[in-house]
Amino acid sequence: MSKVLVLLCCLFCFQESPVVSWQEDYRLVWSDFKGAPQDQGDVAAVTASGITFGVSIKEKGNRVIGFNTNVKAYFYPEQSWYKPEKATEHVLAHEQLHFDITELYARKFRKNIGELKVSNSIKKQLQDLHRTILKELEAAQEKYDSETNFSRHVENQLKWQNKVSAELEKLSSYKLNDSNK
Repeated sequence: MSKVLVLLCCLFCFQESPVVSWQEDYRLVWSDFKGAPQDQGDVAAVTASGITFGVSIKEKGNRVIGFNTNVKAYFYPEQSWYKPEKATEHVLAHEQLHFDITELYARKFRKNIGELKVSNSIKKQLQDLHRTILKELEAAQEKYDSETNFSRHVENQLKWQNKVSAELEKLSSYKLNDSNK
């Protein structure tokens, strides 16, 4: 019924099309899905979401003395679509959870970044960590669709909602505050 498209990107430039930043108090609505519906059989909707990552490294001489990162979870309206005849609140909740999973992995990424020590190898460590988190995100999105049968398995859908909600709460100290959005 639904399918996810995870845009895995490392952002070092400006976004050209509008995006929706993940926010705890905002839930997706069907009007956020602006892409043209695709003929993909029984697929009701596609959520395009991803994690953007930017880094600035401060050096003194040949030594890295600090770094700052910017990690955000985004929903991409122009690449996301739905079929109005299949649009239900249940399917929308499934799509929202794809976006929530993206935020969960953005928080995991921020947590892992916070555990890194400043060193001359920080750039490589960040790149490796970025690649790892994107692979984990993609695997989680696929597992979610598989275990919920693209929202058709209602009981598993509820299990996933509870699981992701609990994980987001555990990592609440790694959510962006309003000044970082």
